[in-house]
Amino acid sequence: MDLSKQSPIYQLSSQLGEALRARQWTVTTAESCTGGGVSYAITSVSGSSEWFETAFVTYSNEAKIARLGVDPATLAEHGAVSEATVKEMAAGALRVSSASVSVAVSGIAGPQGGTPDKPVGTVWFAWMLEGAEPMTAQHVYKGNREGVREQAIISALQGLLVLAG
Repeated sequence: MDLSKQSPIYQLSSQLGEALRARQWTVTTAESCTGGGVSYAITSVSGSSEWFETAFVTYSNEAKIARLGVDPATLAEHGAVSEATVKEMAAGALRVSSASVSVAVSGIAGPQGGTPDKPVGTVWFAWMLEGAEPMTAQHVYKGNREGVREQAIISALQGLLVLAG
């Protein structure tokens, strides 16, 4: 992942930091398919300790349940890659941290794991401001594993900017 100061990911992270600092907010991440990439991007910006609080990489269903309080029934009924699951991940990240805003990401980066209903490249997002209902979105990205993950990181950062902007 390119995090040079000219890269889109670095630029988004920097803009997010400015927006969060202006509101005196902090952010937490709950990541699955991005494997900590969103938090890595955010913390690539100098001074991010002012606005970044903590990160949860909950790759397995068990981790989603134990660390974020995702309901096992949600996972059984909807699966890890679903709107219902990312909503619970985003809410759980806020509940167990002291952050103001959260993002949750769960998807199928590939090359294996896709199904006809959820093809490789399917990623669900939830962004949540403390005390508010989450915003959600689903994208189906094209490309290899690295490409899907990078596109997901960009979308996660863009959604956070919408909340903080």
